[in-house]
Amino acid sequence: MRTGQVILILALAWLAQRILTRGITRLGQRYPQLPAELLVPLRGLTRWLILGSAFMLVLERLGVSAQVLWGALTGFVAVAAIAFFAIWSVLSNLFCALLIFALGPFRIGDCVEVLESADKPGVRGRVLDINLFYTTLEDLTGDAPGTWVQIPNSLFFQKAVRRWRNGDVPAARKIEP
Repeated sequence: MRTGQVILILALAWLAQRILTRGITRLGQRYPQLPAELLVPLRGLTRWLILGSAFMLVLERLGVSAQVLWGALTGFVAVAAIAFFAIWSVLSNLFCALLIFALGPFRIGDCVEVLESADKPGVRGRVLDINLFYTTLEDLTGDAPGTWVQIPNSLFFQKAVRRWRNGDVPAARKIEP
């Protein structure tokens, strides 16, 4: 009896997944202004929700308590959320490093300036190295020109950045008090 119920749950989940993903595909064909970048994750999310629900139903049919399953699931999600929050800055810098490598907003040897705001100068320097967490600049401002400054990669996507190609160092600006 349980085997039949499990097979029925899996068959219904497969059928529901096929119908819904086909419907999402037809929705994209009917409305071409919907971007494919939206439809692909929507199909994936639908598939995972249906398969996850089917898995939970199968476990319940096999005798695992729904309360135990729900407690385990919420505990896992809570721990995952805390862990994700704890390493967010590391993940942010890694992702921004990938964007710097892929998009190439600047290269090694370029002169860049990270602006604090439109009216305040920021850190200006020649790019010496780009790694997964920091971009190292040779400081062209400040009290000790020539020192190295490590800037977290995520900062390049949070602030305005000026860039001069080929290391052409711009003339120093006079800062008015």
